[in-house]
Amino acid sequence: MTPLFTVEGLVVSRGGHRVLDGASLTLRPGERLAVVGPNGAGKTTLLRSLIGLEKAEHGTITAFGSLRRTEKEFRPVRARAGYLFQDADDQLFCPTVIDDVAFGPLNLGLAPREAAERALAVLERLHLGHLSARITHRLSGGEKRLVALAGVLAMEPEALLLDEPTNALDDVHYRRLLDILSGLPMAMIVVSHDRPFLHRLSTRVLALRQGRLLPAAFHSHPHTHDHLHIHVEGDHAHRH
Repeated sequence: MTPLFTVEGLVVSRGGHRVLDGASLTLRPGERLAVVGPNGAGKTTLLRSLIGLEKAEHGTITAFGSLRRTEKEFRPVRARAGYLFQDADDQLFCPTVIDDVAFGPLNLGLAPREAAERALAVLERLHLGHLSARITHRLSGGEKRLVALAGVLAMEPEALLLDEPTNALDDVHYRRLLDILSGLPMAMIVVSHDRPFLHRLSTRVLALRQGRLLPAAFHSHPHTHDHLHIHVEGDHAHRH
């Protein structure tokens, strides 16, 4: 299968510091790739680079079979790879839920009625139809997260890029989000500090260290209670 994304030797700097320093990855259809690393490691920068929101100094990004360098070349990538922001408030800006979810399809060229019908269909599929007429900024944090995801899914993307999707979710919305994502067929790259969530959702793990992506794996150590850890390929000592 042709990869959806192939990144080779990606270098991105900010303020004179190399945030990404030779990062490479491949995302294949149906794959759910977890990316882990400490705060400031460059995980969000990596996701933004994949859709052209961060400019690479060196390296290559091939998305959906084509090499992407310019803003014009990245524009169609953003229509095919849905990006869920770390903060839902950064993603929701229309007055009502139905307007917000329909915004993406409208931008893709659908007529207003078609866009509204698609938006409502996605909301119903996610069991969010009861929110369609609600004022967006009055939603709870968990509702905002799910509505933001609905807006991404309404564009019918081929891949999802999810930045800390479980941030500030209560148990109910956490389970809803996990159930929704687990049932989706498209490929995903998921950035998160939530290891149990990643363990249940992902098919492969990469760790971002010193600007590079290294193969990793989940590993559980028996203690008085279990702790789920991630071991990075090449590590000789267990990291807790």
